Amino acid sequence: MAEDKDSAEAIVAEVHKKISGAFDVFDHEFNKTVDVREIGTIIRSLGCFPNEGELHDVIAEIEEEEPTGYIRFEKFLPTMTKVLMERKFRPIPEDLLLQAFEVLDKQKKGHLELEELTKYMTQEGEPFTQEEMEEMLSAALDPDKNVIFYKDFVSMMTVDDPR
Repeated sequence: MAEDKDSAEAIVAEVHKKISGAFDVFDHEFNKTVDVREIGTIIRSLGCFPNEGELHDVIAEIEEEEPTGYIRFEKFLPTMTKVLMERKFRPIPEDLLLQAFEVLDKQKKGHLELEELTKYMTQEGEPFTQEEMEEMLSAALDPDKNVIFYKDFVSMMTVDDPR
């Protein structure tokens, strides 16, 4: 029985380490707080992909009684630990994500033009903000060819599920 307890503690410790690492990237003042606008990015960097409503609920849960525009690590940690342990907001499987990009790639070129992707992402469905678009393009855009090789981007975006 002690081994089970040790292994559970090890899993929680590993989850805490992951959460802390992701949070620290955005803790620019090194004071264990981040801008509330970064929470979605932090959560996504942990392999969780809530929709806007779910993200809003998470923020409401971890925000101070009087919203300050900042989220404290001590409030973020228990909520995100629960989210990760319960495997909530799981990502869309890689093959489905790839299919979505292939639908957009009508000529089957294996890539999307910058303008094409921007148009799809900002004018369809739940539109991306300018900031979200820039963030995505900073990772997705091939700097030499100025196009998005979506197969590479999809494999970069998807996380191997360790379990």
